Amino acid sequence: MPDPRARRGIRYPWTALLTAAAAVLAGAVSLTAIGEWVADAAQRVLARPGFRPDPLTGLVRPPHATTVRLVLAAADGDALDRAIGRFLQERQAPAPGRKAIAADGKTLRGSRTAGRTATALIAAMTHSGQVLAQRQIDGKSNEIPAFAPLLNDIDLTGAVITADALHTQHDHAAYPHERGAHHLAVVKRNHPGLHERLRRPPWRDIHLDHIERTRAHHRDEISRQKTAAFAHIDYPHARQALQAMRWRRDLGTGKLTIERIHLVTSLPPGAAGGSELTARIRSHWRIENQLHHVRDRTFQEDASKIRTRNLPRVMAGLHNLAIGIHRQDGHTNIAAVLRRTGRGHQRPLTTPGLT
Repeated sequence: MPDPRARRGIRYPWTALLTAAAAVLAGAVSLTAIGEWVADAAQRVLARPGFRPDPLTGLVRPPHATTVRLVLAAADGDALDRAIGRFLQERQAPAPGRKAIAADGKTLRGSRTAGRTATALIAAMTHSGQVLAQRQIDGKSNEIPAFAPLLNDIDLTGAVITADALHTQHDHAAYPHERGAHHLAVVKRNHPGLHERLRRPPWRDIHLDHIERTRAHHRDEISRQKTAAFAHIDYPHARQALQAMRWRRDLGTGKLTIERIHLVTSLPPGAAGGSELTARIRSHWRIENQLHHVRDRTFQEDASKIRTRNLPRVMAGLHNLAIGIHRQDGHTNIAAVLRRTGRGHQRPLTTPGLT
């Protein structure tokens, strides 16, 4: 990452940014908590990111919390997100089966000021919960123009790209195809012609591909899926249409909810079974729990009032880094692993492989 500071007066190396990342890995959820973690860090921990000892005393003097804040505020958000994405992609162990990547946006509510809208970000995340890329959305636009640039630095060969109905755009279907990937897109009434075309087939007469019954969160759920191959759909590279239905019954109130959605995919018939397609649909919906909910609840992102310069985006990037590292190490309860990591000053450095 480039160092934006002027040469004159620099007392701490730019790699000291790693101490902020280590603090977040240990569960620091605010700038104050990061500063306190750095101030309490052991000498050997401070020496690892490159802090130099005092020539007279031989001791490493940690930076003040204000210095840490200024360093984070000056960091280039684009460069930080690219560095985090590359690090997580290189660290990720090869997974069996077809890779699936979800694209979704999030607004940092507390970053809004009188003269500036809230910072909005779009992230590309594996269906196992690791953020591979993140971009800031222009304040006068939406997620649509940021879709292709978001995926530019990710190897998409053979992957399936999932997104919500906002990204069911012709350009967004053509882009994965150019990169050797496939799309799985939700179709709603924002595309009335395509939506009506997908509702028209005699779904009652089409063979059931997959059915699944589950009981969790005080409710019974039945999921059914049907797939139909089309000779032509008015959507780039689409080969199949899907109908997914879910029946949910609340065990407490007895209320029954029925949901029906339609999707299109560029995967040809036979390339993916009904169970795989169902898993891709369900795992895309989990991005709310695997990423947004963790950042809002565990890292208190929704309650944060950080709004100075690049700080909202930088803190979001550090949260993505912590979540990605812990998920790659097999942890599903992020709050619990943050507490465990915070019980030793060495663990936040050994976990990402810095020692």
